[in-house]
Amino acid sequence: MTVSAPLRQYFPDGVFSSGCPSRVVLDHVTSKWGTLVILALAEGEALRWSELRRRAEGVSEKMLAQTLRQLEADGLVHRDARPVVPPHVEYSLTDRGSGLAERMVPLMAWIADHAPAIVSDAEEAAAAHAAAGAAGAVTQAVRR
Repeated sequence: MTVSAPLRQYFPDGVFSSGCPSRVVLDHVTSKWGTLVILALAEGEALRWSELRRRAEGVSEKMLAQTLRQLEADGLVHRDARPVVPPHVEYSLTDRGSGLAERMVPLMAWIADHAPAIVSDAEEAAAAHAAAGAAGAVTQAVRR
């Protein structure tokens, strides 16, 4: 296997090793909620919990908390807790997180542009597969 030129310095033998630390980071930043949190913070403004939850529609409180904790531990998200009553906590990207977001935004734009056709193609393929399976079952029944 030959990896693309920019990756050869990291994977000279062309193997994406199961023990490579990049797998851990890849899992964190490409999880559904990790990606959406990073993209929500990509514009540079600090956001409060409720705003992040609104922007990552559908995320549960538990998953948002876990995701923010993980991204903070990874050094991608900064948590600013102000000692006031009621508590005021804002989240923003660190420099490392901003660098990542700069690369993720074009990917998300590509996905948003192509998603309708990809989903439609997948649905058509699933329907064709189901129809072929049903036709095969009918043929099997007729032969018996």
